[in-house]
Amino acid sequence: MFNHIMVGADDVEKSKVFYDAILGELGHKSGVIDPKGRCFYRTETGVFSISKPIDGEPASYGNGSTIGFAASDAEAVNRWHAAGLANGGVTCEDPPGIREGAKANLYIAYLRDPSGNKICAILRVV
Repeated sequence: MFNHIMVGADDVEKSKVFYDAILGELGHKSGVIDPKGRCFYRTETGVFSISKPIDGEPASYGNGSTIGFAASDAEAVNRWHAAGLANGGVTCEDPPGIREGAKANLYIAYLRDPSGNKICAILRVV
């Protein structure tokens, strides 16, 4: 359903350090900066990217928005969370752990990236 997700950042290089660390814990390669200063993480299932806002205004996060990154196991979620905290992220919501859902339980961790975007690493568990 999705082709790509792009988040705004006032400091793309700082955000790249953060995302290189957390996405590396999920098995992804470092992002690549293009000639326009945008950073791209390309996978077989889509693209995640970081860019300064095109309109020249400061970057801001979407209140109520969350971007979820798929994890292979609970330890990957924990490493993702720790890497985020070590690289400028801020924890939000409950600590990493199980959340009961209507259709499945989730092992999940939430962070705010250096620009304030709300993100999570998530694993569906039985």
